[in-house]
Amino acid sequence: MSLKDQITEDMKSAMRVKETARLGTIRLLLAAIKQREVDDRIVLDDAAIISTIEKMIKQRKDPISQFEKAGRDDLVAVESAEMVILQEYLPAQMSDAEVQAAIAAAIASTGASGAQDMGKVISVLKGQLAGKADMCKVSGLVKAALAK
Repeated sequence: MSLKDQITEDMKSAMRVKETARLGTIRLLLAAIKQREVDDRIVLDDAAIISTIEKMIKQRKDPISQFEKAGRDDLVAVESAEMVILQEYLPAQMSDAEVQAAIAAAIASTGASGAQDMGKVISVLKGQLAGKADMCKVSGLVKAALAK
């Protein structure tokens, strides 16, 4: 079953049991997927759907910090609940040790020797770690590894 089919089935089950918060979040996700398919005139595969989910999660992180500063705990709870639902559709996250091993392997395979080779290493890692690790964090780890 593809990821899109799984999301659609989850929407149907959320309708049956009347989980309004979950249903709303899943509908937002399906709308974002459909919008991207219409804009690009393609059918999204699982990797593209995962990148859409990651984008939606990032879109919720900044408002959460803003709502916390403003003392709006009700809105923080709503955004956090949506993030939890969206994260269910992401693949299992890699541990720090696995990420470090992948970075070391990518540096060795590309022959990177300094910060100027960071783009080569990131391009190799992007395919391997997409959806499995936070690429901002990976970028910082690659930069630190190449600085040594």
